Amino acid sequence: MLDVIRERAQGWLAKVILALITVPFALWGVDSYLRHGGDGAIVAKVDGQTISKQEFNLALRDQKERMRAVMKASFDPTLLDKPEIRQAILNNMIEQRLLAGGAVKAGLVVSDELLVRFVSEIPEFQENGKFSQSRYESLLRAQSMTPPAFEARLRQSLMIEQLVDGLTTSSLLSNAALDSFVRINEQQREVVQAMIYPEQFMPQIKVGMDEIKGYYEKHKEEFRVPEQARLEYVVLSVDDLTFQMTATEDEIKKYYGEHVAQFQEAEQRQASHILIPVAVKAGDAEKKAAREKAEKLFKEAKQSPGNFAELAKKNSQDPGSAANGGDLGFFARGAMVKPFEDAVFKMSAGEVVGPIQSDFGFHIIKLTGVKPGKARTLAEAKEEIGLELRKQKAAKRFAEMAETFSNMVYEQPDSLKPVAESLKLKIQTSPWIGKKGGDVALLNNAKLLQAVFSDEGVKLKRNTEAIEVRPNALVSARIVDFKPASYKPVEELSVELGGRLQRELADVQATKQGEMALAKLSQGKEVSELKWGAPIMISRQAAGTLGEAAVGAIFKADAGKLPVFTGVHDTKGGYLLIKVNRVVDSGHLDDAKKKGHAEKLRQLLMQEYYAAYVASLKQKADISIKNDQLEKVEH
Repeated sequence: MLDVIRERAQGWLAKVILALITVPFALWGVDSYLRHGGDGAIVAKVDGQTISKQEFNLALRDQKERMRAVMKASFDPTLLDKPEIRQAILNNMIEQRLLAGGAVKAGLVVSDELLVRFVSEIPEFQENGKFSQSRYESLLRAQSMTPPAFEARLRQSLMIEQLVDGLTTSSLLSNAALDSFVRINEQQREVVQAMIYPEQFMPQIKVGMDEIKGYYEKHKEEFRVPEQARLEYVVLSVDDLTFQMTATEDEIKKYYGEHVAQFQEAEQRQASHILIPVAVKAGDAEKKAAREKAEKLFKEAKQSPGNFAELAKKNSQDPGSAANGGDLGFFARGAMVKPFEDAVFKMSAGEVVGPIQSDFGFHIIKLTGVKPGKARTLAEAKEEIGLELRKQKAAKRFAEMAETFSNMVYEQPDSLKPVAESLKLKIQTSPWIGKKGGDVALLNNAKLLQAVFSDEGVKLKRNTEAIEVRPNALVSARIVDFKPASYKPVEELSVELGGRLQRELADVQATKQGEMALAKLSQGKEVSELKWGAPIMISRQAAGTLGEAAVGAIFKADAGKLPVFTGVHDTKGGYLLIKVNRVVDSGHLDDAKKKGHAEKLRQLLMQEYYAAYVASLKQKADISIKNDQLEKVEH
């Protein structure tokens, strides 16, 4: 419950800022903010609006950083060399242009007043709960963005959101469609299975060296060993300098005196609650019923506060806390939605209040604990202050040394020894690493690796420039040993490839055998060598170990005349034969389950309406793509 309330209170705004800062400049009209450089090449045109090479470069760069953040060490930058990936990114940009144009044509607007309110309420732009202009500008500057560009992007994002909401929330759901959807999703089928495995055919298959060599040539890129290098490198970082700094007793006392408010711990309160949910947009009758239920529970809780936990376990519909008797733990102000928080911080320990209405519904609340705010003593804060002072001194020293570091690695490019001796830094040596990085986290920086493996870095073994691999950490590196890209020799792989090829050929045989068996079974003939398993009941929601393809085949099989046979190639190899014995349609569904199906169907319809609308925009639009520019774009 605590996490949910936090997310509802501020999470959506956080997503707005994060999305708008990282999403490419793909919106109609925003490209004007980008025209401060570049060669003016055009990648695509959408109804006269251009998508420039510079914009596409930014989109690729942003996509690369998002992928790197998710995939970490396994990220391969060459993924973005694939034409289908580049085309997908461009398609997304085109779609955003079309949606933005559609919003304009529909007359949708976002007023300056609303825009200001949205920006001021984004937590990332606030200090002490209030909007900070300096923080706003600083955060945007860190992302190489100006306030006008961000505000234009936000305005158009909100317009698109209005457009999409209007399309998707207007979908009508007929009872007939819902009944059909429920019947299909709740239907069960009894099946038995028989598997034809590749292993049955492997002893019959012989693979020679010529076949192995042919397979090797066909799959040669799988066995490519990328170029690798061993590096020596030097690091200048605030973290390392912090360990070299000291903080005196007098400095610590002075800091404490000047920052007393910093060491005040806020009051925290522990509460339990019973939640009776009701949507903000619910009708009056639904809200009334929820309130009446909450009032009844409040009276019970008020009469027997000691039984509050049991009452919450039985009646609360908050999945995060009900099992714990409604306990939300300790929290300070700002953690919960306002109506809930206001009530909690007015209560006395042991008091029960309710019903309190929030965006989640109605709450009955019991205050179970209070931790008063208090000031930490100098002794308690001494270690923290000492570290802060050492960090400040280290940051100052780093700023003084950074220019010298950058100049020396550039001016004396053939060795790191001069900069190491001058600034008393240690020259470190890496194990073998590739273009994707290696075991040294500090060296897994895209810009650094690009510089290391550049032509100059490989051929001349020169120092890279000073590169900031993380905030307040500079690295310069040079190659000391290099292995060019190569291929593992076929002789080394002969056993592995022979086994792989043998299994692939056996899998082909198993599939052929399975398809022949299926044909006989479908004609009513017996196939005596098959070993059928025990009957099992499956549904689309509960398919056991069956894969997606098998489930699809089972529910596509014509159940008009049972038993019916079907089969699929198994993703792990072999062929799976399936016999459908009987069909069991769903009985009466409770309202909650039917409501769940209705919501699922509504989501599917919304996706269909959205896709259809975007398709219609593309059909009517004048879209031209410069494929030569798409291929030449650097990222």
